[in-house]
Amino acid sequence: MAKKTQSKRVIPAGKEVYLDGPKPRIWELSFAFTVFKEFIKGFRALHFVGPCITVFGSARFKPDHHYYKIGEAFGKRIADLGFTTLTGGGPGIMEAANKGAFENGGTSIGINIVLPHEQHANPYVHKSITMRYFFIRKVLLVKYSYAFIILPGGFGTMDEFFEALTLVQTRTIHSFPIVLFGKRYYQDLYKYMEYMVKEGTVSPEDMNLVLLTDDFDEAMQHIQKYIRTNYEVKPRKRIPWFFEKR
Repeated sequence: MAKKTQSKRVIPAGKEVYLDGPKPRIWELSFAFTVFKEFIKGFRALHFVGPCITVFGSARFKPDHHYYKIGEAFGKRIADLGFTTLTGGGPGIMEAANKGAFENGGTSIGINIVLPHEQHANPYVHKSITMRYFFIRKVLLVKYSYAFIILPGGFGTMDEFFEALTLVQTRTIHSFPIVLFGKRYYQDLYKYMEYMVKEGTVSPEDMNLVLLTDDFDEAMQHIQKYIRTNYEVKPRKRIPWFFEKR
């Protein structure tokens, strides 16, 4: 009887990808330890940043773009609300929201990511940390936030939007408000979500988890109403049990 053989993909040195199939056990153990260290790094850096509102959006918009200016306005509104503005720390919408908060007396935080084409942290953050893995970055962007504002973006923004929406839908996190801002940009996506309801793959009440709007006041009032109803924000005692960074 012929022996079964296992194919092995040849990968150039230094090009290994962590999701590229099984690897030697020592590599897998090293990867798990790296993930653990990345999480601890994030927890230490963000423990005292205060309650946040995360802004998601494209990295490709330039400062003269309409959506960039909207991102700035949201950063300012979040600062006025007394919350920390949290973004992915890069250019485009992320930079815009950080800039709006930074220049208006708010706290501005960025969680950057290592990419093949290096993404530098934008200059409008009081604190920036860089993560190696997208899934760790997404956990941190969700973990410290009380609301999510999704401005126009590409695949990465869609991933972040549906990740947050799924976590709220499945009650993995609290029913934090999710704002889709930009009716012209998101109207077809919203219609497709309604089609999902029609087909029975999404419950009708799940549509209440998302507010689609073009109105800044409506967006912020939606967030404020939820926070006022469910939380009383108090200063946190700054006791660095795990050597957290202040």
